[in-house]
Amino acid sequence: MLNLTRLLCDVPQPADALRYGRGHGAPASASTRKPVVVWNITRRCNLRCLHCYSDSESRVYPGELDWSQMMDVVDDLAGFGIPALLFSGGEPMVHPLFYNLAEAAKTAGLRLTLSTNGTLIDADAACRLCEIGFAYVGISLDGIGATHDHFRGKTGAFDKAVAAFRHCKTAGQKVGLRLTLSRPTVNDLGGILDFIEAEGIDRVCFYHLVYSGRGANLALLRPEETRQALDTIMDRVEDWHRRGITKEVLTVDQPADGAYLLHRLEERQSPRYAPARELIEWNGGGAHGSGVSLANIDTQGNVHPDQFWQSLTLGNVKTERFSRIWTESQDPVLRGLRTSPRPVSGKCERCPDFKWCGGGFRVRAWQRFGDPWAEDPGCYLH
Repeated sequence: MLNLTRLLCDVPQPADALRYGRGHGAPASASTRKPVVVWNITRRCNLRCLHCYSDSESRVYPGELDWSQMMDVVDDLAGFGIPALLFSGGEPMVHPLFYNLAEAAKTAGLRLTLSTNGTLIDADAACRLCEIGFAYVGISLDGIGATHDHFRGKTGAFDKAVAAFRHCKTAGQKVGLRLTLSRPTVNDLGGILDFIEAEGIDRVCFYHLVYSGRGANLALLRPEETRQALDTIMDRVEDWHRRGITKEVLTVDQPADGAYLLHRLEERQSPRYAPARELIEWNGGGAHGSGVSLANIDTQGNVHPDQFWQSLTLGNVKTERFSRIWTESQDPVLRGLRTSPRPVSGKCERCPDFKWCGGGFRVRAWQRFGDPWAEDPGCYLH
């Protein structure tokens, strides 16, 4: 994740200690961070989204973890000291034991976040999420009105997502918007930014497309379209800051965004260039992401370097603790992910921005070329 608000506007953010080594509890280095764990607690979903990386549908999937196995995972993650646990799916709120699991994880001392389509968040649900103590609820939105409904495969999904934002705000639950950048969504980008401002949404994460599940079928943005989208987002971040509007704005799944931001600041001779470069260099971009500060447990208990890397399994929590899998795995790809610098090839190997980017998002190279060390095909810099 790249925090545009922190880097462009020098506004402190909640995860600064973890992301930039600043503040109380900061790790000694980016490479020594414990992973944020994305836990897909169920594959079942009440929608059928065009870009779903888990290719989920509204049906029961056999083999998902039972209650005892989930409690073992919670206890292990708490003992291992992960900085945050993200419940995802499918649609995590479909799981019949979702609230029980969340309460148990919170009681164990875990910092909880939620990724949801929002359709199941009514007023009572929003209050319950807040009472449990979720640090953040992220609701996916992929456009305004019919654009979102088309992406989500269901008429009325937009209206329910909007209602969910409002219910969370009313309940006092911190809520954010999550959007995947693609050709349909960037066409609605101005309207989405207006929506964020009008609704008083606290946080927004712009995801770059990864070629997993049904997401592999979407048309990719051309490099110039990605650059234009990033400029639009950064312009709005700076505009909000000038007007005293507080938002936390992040981009996700493309470490090249850090290099692009630095080039933008340098070209404008901004005084923010030097301090932003220092923060980005400490973080290392993709060099300390998947397999280091990010992990995934899927619905079957398999452990992966990130939630998009379902084709690389490091172990399974049904038979072995996550903490042991994470610290003792001898998988050669995982070892490569933890090597500095990473053994990348192609234009990533030759790129002058490598020190800021760290070699991009490795799973895209795996998905496109079958080689985790090939150049990132989603890079838009050069």
